[in-house]
Amino acid sequence: MASLWSRIASALDLGARQQITRTGLLFTATCLLIALTAFASANNLLFLLLAAMLATLMISGLVSRLALSGLELEFALPEHIAAGRKLSGRIIVRNLKSWMPSFSIHLTAQGDSGLRSPLYFTVIPGGAAVEEPVELYFDKRGSYRENSFRFATRHPFGFTERRTSVMLRREIVVYPSIDPQPGFEELFISLRGDIDSWFRGHGHDFYRIRPYEAMESARHVDWKATAHTRELQVREFAHEQEQAVALFLDIAIPEANAAWFERAVDCCAYLAWTMSRRGANLRFVSQDVEFRCPEETDVYAILKYLALVFPRQGKSLAAPHDQDMFQVVFSDSPERLPAAGWNLDESNVRLVGLDHAAMAERTESAGNDGNSKD
Repeated sequence: MASLWSRIASALDLGARQQITRTGLLFTATCLLIALTAFASANNLLFLLLAAMLATLMISGLVSRLALSGLELEFALPEHIAAGRKLSGRIIVRNLKSWMPSFSIHLTAQGDSGLRSPLYFTVIPGGAAVEEPVELYFDKRGSYRENSFRFATRHPFGFTERRTSVMLRREIVVYPSIDPQPGFEELFISLRGDIDSWFRGHGHDFYRIRPYEAMESARHVDWKATAHTRELQVREFAHEQEQAVALFLDIAIPEANAAWFERAVDCCAYLAWTMSRRGANLRFVSQDVEFRCPEETDVYAILKYLALVFPRQGKSLAAPHDQDMFQVVFSDSPERLPAAGWNLDESNVRLVGLDHAAMAERTESAGNDGNSKD
C-alpha cells in the first residue's frame, strides 16, 4: 500500500512548488463524484455543495501561498567550523509581511548545508522574527558556497504541500577534522618523543644525566652511567632555543593517491591544532604557502588553507633552509625529495609517507566499508 501511494504521489508531484497530499487527492475525488452526481441528477443542492468545495480548494491554495510569501532566512554560524564535529548554530526566520502571520511552516535543508534535523514553526507572527537553536554537522572539509533550504506548509487544510526554496549565497569554510583518528594519537606521541629527544640533544652545553624516558632516541644514552646504575641513563644538553616544529605537506600528488592526501590533510590539521594548543612554535609549508605561528599568524590560517587545498601536479617540495627545527614531512613520493635538496636521514626529519601506519589505517577501513556496502 505504501509503495502504491509513493507511485501515485510521484505522479501527482506538480514540481518544486506544490504536491498533492492524500487528503487533497481524496477531496478532489469527492469533488468529482459530487460533480458527476449533480450533473446527473440536476440537484441544486449538490451544485451548491460542489461550489463550496471548489471555493474551499481555491482558498486553501491562496492561503498556503500567502503563508510562504515574505519569509526570509538567516543562518548564524560559529566563526570556526571543523568537519566531523557537532556544533551549535542559530536559524532566524523573519516574516516580512506587516500583519499576516504564517502558520505551520516546515524548514528543511537541501544538500550539504550542515542542518541535519528539520525545523517546525507553529506560527511566525507578521513583522516578527523567530529564532531557533540548531545542531550542525559537516562531513567533509571544503568551501560550501550555496546553501539551499526549503520552506513547506500544508496550511490550512492539508490538501497540498506548497514549497519554496531559499538559497543562501555565502561561503562557509569547513576546516579538516581536528579530532584524533585511528593512528593519529600514536603518531603524535611518537613525534613528541622524537622532538623532545632532538631538542634535548641539539645544544652543545652538557646539562645533566637523567633517567631514560619512553619514546626517546637511544643516540644520547650514557652507557657508563647506565652500567653504574643498572638503569638506562641519557645525557641531556641545554636548550639553545624554544622548540619549533615544521609541517611540510607535499601537494604534488597524483589522482590515484587522493585518498591518502585527504588523510594527510586531516593529520596535518590534527598535529597543527594539537601542537598549537600546547604552545609550540609552528611552521607550515607547502608548494603554495608558508605560515609561521604564532609570529605571523594563528593556527586558524593553517586550518583554512588545509580546508581549501587540493592536490595538483607541479614542482617538488622545497627543502627548508632553517635546520633548527624538527621537520615532519608528508609526501607520497619521498624518492623525489632528495633531488629538491632534502636529506631524509637527518635526525630532525620525520617522513610520513604512503606506508606509514597512521596513513594506512583509514585506507583499509575505507576498503572494508566499501566491501560491506556491496
